Amino acid sequence: MRKYAASITVLFIFEIVAVALWLSLDNIFYLFNFSYIGICLSIGLFLYAKKIKYARNVVQFSVGFYMLVYLGLICKENMQIEGFWYYLFLGLFEAAVIHYVVAKILGPLIFGRGWCGYACWTAMILDILPYRQPKQPRKKIGYVRYIVFLLSLAFVCGLFVFKVPNIENIMAWSFLIGNAVYYIAGIALAFAFKDNRAFCKYICPITVFLKPVSYFSLIRVKNDTSKCVSCGRCKKVCPMNVDVINNSRKRANATECILCFRCIDECPTKSLYS
Repeated sequence: MRKYAASITVLFIFEIVAVALWLSLDNIFYLFNFSYIGICLSIGLFLYAKKIKYARNVVQFSVGFYMLVYLGLICKENMQIEGFWYYLFLGLFEAAVIHYVVAKILGPLIFGRGWCGYACWTAMILDILPYRQPKQPRKKIGYVRYIVFLLSLAFVCGLFVFKVPNIENIMAWSFLIGNAVYYIAGIALAFAFKDNRAFCKYICPITVFLKPVSYFSLIRVKNDTSKCVSCGRCKKVCPMNVDVINNSRKRANATECILCFRCIDECPTKSLYS
């Protein structure tokens, strides 16, 4: 039963959020939205527990395409960080603001950066590139993410300060252009650094929210040191360079685990668990 606990926990959390938002905002869309996402994530974790090889990829595309195509392109909701700033400045607790609070501000207290591993529409493409296992040492250019973060904030602030007309249309277009830039940059970095997740490590502005909260994540990979033989296979396959054999929350890259569980699969002594 223990190996299915994460699946049940995630579904339970998202259903609570779905019902709470539906009733409090009197909008049944939120019941559908968060139930769908929660069910997809839960199924993915369940399939992983059943040792289905591409379980995580299936979930990534199920949630990623929903967020990108349905919410972004059809409903014209900017689900990027610019959309979060936009609705926040309007004083509206809906759309991107709710998404960020649930998935990227409060949610990581439970599942850390699991959203990055199972639901990010940028990462769903990056994870099918050929460099699942980083081929080079981690670069010291993580500061770029903070620059991108501030630029996104400055962009939306500028629209409001200068009272630019048709802001809603601009936000819709910024979602399209922003995603195109993210895909191009992500793919280019993956091939340049031989690392599928280079974009996530160095460029993605969302990590500014995710990193501090993920430090306290309840769902995390742990190591039974009595079984560990320090073979290093877990570190070698980790796409985010997390030192999973160290149980301390201060371990190297501790806040960047995306719960892909490749380390657990690779462990020859089964000392790793979540």
